[in-house]
Amino acid sequence: MAAAAAHRVIVYGGKGALGTKCVEFFKSKHWWVASIDLMSNEEANANIIVKMSESFTEQAEQVTTEIASLLGEQKVDAIICVAGGWAGGSAKAKSLFKNADLMWKQSVWTSTISSHLATKHLKDDGLLTLTGASPALKGTAGMVGYGMAKAAVHQLCQSLAGEKSGMPPGSSALAILPVTLDTPMNRKSMPNADFSSWTPLEFVAETLFNWTFKETRPTSGSLIQLITTESKTELIPAQL
Repeated sequence: MAAAAAHRVIVYGGKGALGTKCVEFFKSKHWWVASIDLMSNEEANANIIVKMSESFTEQAEQVTTEIASLLGEQKVDAIICVAGGWAGGSAKAKSLFKNADLMWKQSVWTSTISSHLATKHLKDDGLLTLTGASPALKGTAGMVGYGMAKAAVHQLCQSLAGEKSGMPPGSSALAILPVTLDTPMNRKSMPNADFSSWTPLEFVAETLFNWTFKETRPTSGSLIQLITTESKTELIPAQL
């Protein structure tokens, strides 16, 4: 059972680079934190370990059942979905189908499950955040699977802001749209890149935390780009 903490958050993808930073940040603010990922995060108060599956319905059922068991009647203040990944490849690439499948699992499965969890376990006036991508606001010819999956996340976020979405009263659904996050993996794979145009994980975690206070949030359904230039990050709403 979840401890009776003042504030509670679920971090989906809580063992990834950004997820780990979010768990760390919310813990530093004395929140109770549950992590959902393929591996446990020792910093979290509770962990749901996702079983690898080729079936979306199986995976969704496992996660929703275990979260329901963990929380019982208690509600959470926020659900932060920062699960995801990146894979390149054009429509001609041999890896097209494999990569598109992986991107769908990492971004769309997780976002959809997070959305359903919000309808069941989020407090009124609570916060759900999803993770899209700024490049997916237009065509992504060199990374087709990634662009498709992230565009689907954008659409989901906008759908959740509608009055018949099933979200709790007064709650908000928002999506962050980074360009490139400053993670150890990205630095390793792109050692010669301009790191001053990459968004620091600390900034993202702090932004998500700030949005848990309703007065600081953008309008529900907003797609907020994280644009970093010369090590300064701005929050720029996508103009659709």
